[in-house]
Formats: sequence, structure tokens, C-alpha cells
Amino acid sequence: MSFKSLQIIEPILQSLQEEGYSTPTPIQSQAIPIVLDGSDLLGCAQTGTGKTAAFAIPILQLLSTNQSYDKRKKIRSLIVTPTRELAIQIGESFKNYGRHTKLAYTVIFGGVNQFSQTQALQRGVDILVATPGRLLDLMNQGFISLKDIEIFVLDEADCMLDMGFIHDVKKLIAALPRKRQSLFFSATMPAEIVKLADTILKNPVKVEITPGAPTVDIIEQFLYFVDKGNKNALLIDLLDQKKMKSALVFTRTKHGADKVVKELLRHNIKAEAIHGNKAQNARQRALANFKDLTTRVLVATDIAARGIDIDEMEFVINYEIPNVSETYVHRIGRTGRAGAKGSAYSFCDAEEKPLIKDIEKLIRKRIPVVENHPYPLLDHHPVKAPKQQHQQRSQQRPAFSPPSKLEASINRRRLVRSPR
Repeated sequence: MSFKSLQIIEPILQSLQEEGYSTPTPIQSQAIPIVLDGSDLLGCAQTGTGKTAAFAIPILQLLSTNQSYDKRKKIRSLIVTPTRELAIQIGESFKNYGRHTKLAYTVIFGGVNQFSQTQALQRGVDILVATPGRLLDLMNQGFISLKDIEIFVLDEADCMLDMGFIHDVKKLIAALPRKRQSLFFSATMPAEIVKLADTILKNPVKVEITPGAPTVDIIEQFLYFVDKGNKNALLIDLLDQKKMKSALVFTRTKHGADKVVKELLRHNIKAEAIHGNKAQNARQRALANFKDLTTRVLVATDIAARGIDIDEMEFVINYEIPNVSETYVHRIGRTGRAGAKGSAYSFCDAEEKPLIKDIEKLIRKRIPVVENHPYPLLDHHPVKAPKQQHQQRSQQRPAFSPPSKLEASINRRRLVRSPR
């Protein structure tokens, strides 16, 4: 199947050819005809499946073939996504695929001065890509009206839930016109997400790409069992291999990302962290440095990494195993894109072994274990941290029961002071 067979118009086909795309991915081949037909769509697909193009291409086509003749452009399509990096990435996709159309787009997000964003809005745009907080802020200031929206996209809905944006999303939905086409995308479908989708979509067509199937199978995966205290040494040992020119390293926490960066810098390995505590310009600078190989290692938390899209990236390292199995698929899906080679290395300490079992159950395959490495797992039963021990003791304590009347009376007598 080709994009031409999906009845894509010539200006967009030309852009796709210039980008080097000729064959749609499974979600694109399924979703594009549905969106072009005007139906609502419920899409369940993991990172790296080509999801952005699955909605960007048909939106560009629908708006191009139904041009507005008002002198001042109105916002006709709204794409809401949870992170700044994702918003920028989606904006770049609209720019690339729509370069031969006459449609205007802009991207708005928080963490930066709003002046350039409000200027673009005042000039008029057809397509708006936004994060929830800045979108609501500019709506309250009167810079944005959603009354002309024809196509609404909610992207990465599960991430919205994790980041606490659901209430903001509900406010946005209330401001949208009832008559519209809605597209809803989520990598996972927990009950809360399904409930939210039901409030947004009308008789949607569901497209689901099986978790793990497209991306996981083409990526080489390696599992290292290692003591927690030796993870830094193992990371540096891996990076010393000449073939690993750059790598994206995942930690669970912002503090953990900063600690890894500090250790790498101590060993003269150029590294930067990207997470929610970093200013927007710092995050964009770190990402740009990583893309042009000025920075060799980018250490990221899961939410911040949702917007990282680098076709040539070959190596992903899970410094810590994620608590949620689907997150593992998202992480390693940052590599092996567009048919390129990809390798994922995971460091697992004794406490993380159950998480690996859950991941292998999800992806329906065993991750190959690297047996002969310099830092094998020796401490199979590490002493729990004081906090964990305190929690366990608290759980073992018998429930408090109030004293009987007799016990209370005796206790009061004991508290009476003896005469001096």
C-alpha cells in the first residue's frame, strides 16, 4: 500500500515524498481513511507507530479541500497534547506535511513568554497545537476562541491522566462546539481513559495497534542483572564501547536523572538531563545538543521524553526499570524508527525483578540476559531502606483499640501526682 492509494491530495503527497515517506505504517493506513471519511476515531497505539502522521495528514487534507474564505483565519483544528516537547514535535509534522498547502499553524505551550505566541494567534491560524495549561490561560485572556473548531484531537490521553490534566481537558471540551469531528489517541486504555473517551467521541471507529508487536520485535533487547550500586559503573562501561556514539538513558525520577548526569560528567562523558524541573529553553537546548551530537548522552524521565523523536537514534538504556510495563514499550520505541536499527539495554537490580516479569508478559517474549559482564548481580536480597522497614512494621502493628472503662480509670489514678 502507498500513500497515493489512500487518496491523499497532490500537495501533501509531494511533501511526503520530500520527507522520504512512501508507505504508510499500520496505524496510518487504518486511521487516515476513517478521518477523511469524517468519522470520530479512537486510536490505541504505542510510541513509534507513526501516530502523528495518522491524524496530521488527513487534517491537512480536510482543511485544504474545504478552505475558509474569511480574510482573517480562524482556528479550525485543535490538537491538545500533554508536553511541550510533544507539541513542538507535532507542530513540526504539520509544517513538514503541509508545506505545499496554504494552511497556517502555530504551537503554544507554557514555560516561555507568551508574546510570540499571541502574535501568531492574532495573525490568524488554521491549526493550533497546544498544551492544556497555556491554552486555557490564553482562552481566559481572550486570545483564543474555540467556537470554529471543526476537528479536535486529544493526543497521549493516558499521559494527560498521569500528569493531572484531566480536569483541564474537561474544561476545554466544554468550550468546543458540539458539532465537530473528534480524534482520541492513547497508548493504553485504562478504565478512566475509556470513560473520558466516551464523553468526547460519537460512534467512534476504533483502531488498535497491538502493544509490543510493531516496535518491540525490530529492536534488539538486552537485560543486565546488576546491583543497584553498580549501575553507574555498568553505564560507563557500556558507553565506553566505541559503537555507542550517543544514547538516551531513562530514569524514573528527576532527581535520579540529575544524579546520573553528574556521575557521567565526572567521567568526562558529555551528558545533559531533560525533565519537568528544567526550564523550557534548557530542555530545548539539551534536545538540540543531543540531536547534533554535541551532547553524547541525554538522561530523561518518561514524561519529558514523550516528545523526543529522533529517527537516527540507535541506543536506549533503561537505567531503572519502569513501574508500568507499557512504559517500557514507549521507552524502547524511541529507537528503531523508520526501519532503522535499534538496541535497548535494561539494568535490573534485585528489587526490580518483578517488574521485568510484568514487561515480558506484556511483550510476550523473554528479554535476552547478558550473562558475562563485569558487574553481575550479587546481592539478591538487599536490606530494605529504613523507610520501607518502618512501613512494614506499621503494617504489622495491631490496630488501635480504645481502653476499657476499668483500664481508663486505672490509668487516670497512675497519672495523679504524689504529694510533695
